[in-house]
Amino acid sequence: MMNIANLESAMNEIAPPSLAEEWDNVGLLIGGRTASLRRVLLCIDFTPAVLAETITKKVQAVVAYHPPIFKPLAKVTAQATPVVHQAIRAGLAVYSPHTALDAVPGGTHDALADVLGLADTTPLEPSADVGTGLCKVVVFVQPDNLSAVAEAAWAAGGGRVGGYDRCSFQTRGLGTFRGLAGTNPTVGVSGLDERTEEIRLEFIAPRASLPAVLSAVRQAHSYEEPAIDVMPLLAHGAHNADETPAPRCGQGRVGRLVSPATVDALVRRIKRRLGVSRVAVARSVGSARTAKVARAAVGAGSFGSKFRAALSAGATFFLTGEMRHYDALAAAQQGMTCVWVGHSNSERIVLPVLRDRLLCALPKLDVLLSQTDRDPMTIE
Repeated sequence: MMNIANLESAMNEIAPPSLAEEWDNVGLLIGGRTASLRRVLLCIDFTPAVLAETITKKVQAVVAYHPPIFKPLAKVTAQATPVVHQAIRAGLAVYSPHTALDAVPGGTHDALADVLGLADTTPLEPSADVGTGLCKVVVFVQPDNLSAVAEAAWAAGGGRVGGYDRCSFQTRGLGTFRGLAGTNPTVGVSGLDERTEEIRLEFIAPRASLPAVLSAVRQAHSYEEPAIDVMPLLAHGAHNADETPAPRCGQGRVGRLVSPATVDALVRRIKRRLGVSRVAVARSVGSARTAKVARAAVGAGSFGSKFRAALSAGATFFLTGEMRHYDALAAAQQGMTCVWVGHSNSERIVLPVLRDRLLCALPKLDVLLSQTDRDPMTIE
């Protein structure tokens, strides 16, 4: 049977928390890892309507793109934080990927780039962390303690590889040690050289889950001082520590249009693909609506302030979620056409992509898209 730890592990692989912006709050925000899981609901905003939907559809977890908890909460009450309070009372787990899902290849920004038909895309702001977000954990245990330590690691989110869980490699060997004054060794006595049979247990764990995994391993371990090694894994395609993988992770995307199109044609495409009837457009005075666009940039959510990075990358068209007045004015004066569609309207397109990835990682999980989640603002 699946549990919340399986969902957390899968999400940590899909959108490694190490790729999130420093100010963000991503990961498992509400709920316990050992709770059983059969059905999950995906949404952008965890609203009262979405909460009611979870009850109707009998889900055990929500993946809410925007974190329902951004800053430390002074109170968790029905009045101060009603949705969080009710989620806790209902035993509902909530995971938020936010900017980690934006940064990862195939994530939010790439989904938005697909709307325009961009190819050969690169991030406007490459991530400093281009690793996998995974680590290898190695721990040495006595044979009769192996099961307890392994089970603790699995429950905390370790041992997951793709669509498999409880994955490990185990080898037998001989451990040596000598306890110094004041120690109380599990095997032998302090002050003497000891030799004992041990098993080397190796498994993969997401970096975001490391604190929970290491804590669980130490609590289950029979030794006073367990020997634990943690080794960060290189990104796919890197063969040694001196070989840095291509910076495909990061915020925003810029690339060429597979088929150059006019501004008007792109606006129609945006409306159709995002399911919106109106968009805001800023263009320079006298610019031709029939001018062809060959290179464009995108940035989901509140990414309008990054238009200068798009200009520097050669883009003449910029699609984003929202944009400030003076940024739009400055961009238009420099010959760029900017289109903004509403904050969450630029992000919701990633949810079907996320559903497919979760189903690939957890084939037995029932993954639903929220029917009540929508942008809070409309243009009448």
